[in-house]
Amino acid sequence: MKVGKVFSSYKYILFLVLCCFVFSAKAGEVISPRDVVGTFQTRLIDAMSGGAALGFDGRYSQVEVAVRESHHLAKIARIVVGKEWVKLTKTQKILLVERFSQLIFSSYAKFFSEYSGEAFSYVSEEETRRGGVIVHTLFEIPDDENVRFDYMMKKKGDSWRIINIIANGVSDLALKRSEYTSVLSGKGFDALIAMMEQKINSFSKES
Repeated sequence: MKVGKVFSSYKYILFLVLCCFVFSAKAGEVISPRDVVGTFQTRLIDAMSGGAALGFDGRYSQVEVAVRESHHLAKIARIVVGKEWVKLTKTQKILLVERFSQLIFSSYAKFFSEYSGEAFSYVSEEETRRGGVIVHTLFEIPDDENVRFDYMMKKKGDSWRIINIIANGVSDLALKRSEYTSVLSGKGFDALIAMMEQKINSFSKES
């Protein structure tokens, strides 16, 4: 499947909002949100370019490192389950974050296997009232409509981390929260974990 076709579909746009990145810095140096996003986008294009040769496992390994070094996974997991988080045991919380993370890695490995001239461009950035930053960018697709990505970022220690990505006005965090809280409150923790594991397995088998 061509990436351009993937992004022309609303369904698959939602997978791109899992975007993540790897960056390096000198000791004590704080990388700006814009630079963090720019580095991420360069790395993502590089991964897409070599995706077919890497295979699913190779792509999974690359994006796992990138996500763990960029996203605030534990915070995102807490947000997507909402008030249900406080009802979970410590063991359940650890398992939830682990499966949630694996689902992100698998989604990237599945849906970013080819490159056909896509490119990112920086638009602007703005500070939020709560001390965060939103970086606005475009994902430019040859012979197709561009996709707008807004990266919501917060400080974690001395590093900026992604906590949400909005694609063409659609919040990935809001979508996940709606889905996850519905399963968790209606069917329970085991059902939520089973749903995640099913998606993880299906991604690896289809790739």
